[in-house]
Amino acid sequence: MCIRDSFTFLDPRRRKSETRGLVRVASLASLPGSGEPRKFPVLDTLVDAWNKTENVPVGAVYVQKTGENTVRVLSAVCPHLGCSVGYNATSHGYFCPCHRSSFAVDGRVQDPKSPSPRAMDELEAEVRNGDVWVKYQNFRKGSPDKIPV
Repeated sequence: MCIRDSFTFLDPRRRKSETRGLVRVASLASLPGSGEPRKFPVLDTLVDAWNKTENVPVGAVYVQKTGENTVRVLSAVCPHLGCSVGYNATSHGYFCPCHRSSFAVDGRVQDPKSPSPRAMDELEAEVRNGDVWVKYQNFRKGSPDKIPV
């Protein structure tokens, strides 16, 4: 192996960033008891070969209180093509402005003619000491199956 190949092999840009798994996104007290979802940014610590960067925005989620100590967390990314999904309090559902996909408050596809191939992506979440922690991840767009990427 030549020296140039060694530099390419050690190049940090060739390595994927890693996240710690579950990240805190909100306090349970910040969620309305009515069950209306709230949107929160997901901030994580990214690590590559030589750097550790804290509080990096990696996405956004909708958090909905479903019980006294339980929540539902949905990715704010549309599973159709990756546009940002908004919540409409008047219609009690989500709407993607890019291709008019609509979703019920629990993330199910609301309109059978929707271009979205699946429901909004629900994320693993838990409540710890009054805080909501989420395993944030992305999934393949345009697929009827929820495939992590």
